[in-house]
Amino acid sequence: MTRGPAVRIERQVDWIDTDAAGHYHHSSVIRWAEAAEAELLRRVGAPDLTPTVPRVRYEVDYLDRLYFRDTALVDLWVDKVGTSSLRYGFEVTRAGHGPAARGAMTCVLVDPGTGASAPWPADLARRLGGAPGG
Repeated sequence: MTRGPAVRIERQVDWIDTDAAGHYHHSSVIRWAEAAEAELLRRVGAPDLTPTVPRVRYEVDYLDRLYFRDTALVDLWVDKVGTSSLRYGFEVTRAGHGPAARGAMTCVLVDPGTGASAPWPADLARRLGGAPGG
């Protein structure tokens, strides 16, 4: 499968990102993926899109641990552009090691006036790596 636009960001695992066991809390992965999404949308010229694409699904496989002060490399890419949906794939890696988490999140474009799903504008669908209309 051909990937659409992609981005890599770095995040240091802060104390607040860890749990009582001393490694990263599962919710940190989602925050990092969403930070990468914000950067990807900025790069494709749609920095204000986030409020109109709520998440409808997350899936994450936790593969290894990250600890306080580790560097997390977060890769995120557009996996599929549907009629009104957008699926991202992502992977979080501890610098110098293998993957710590791998997953996907699906968002749906909504009309802010109605709250109903809406089709992607053709230009935006192209910038996200898809064909208009899915």
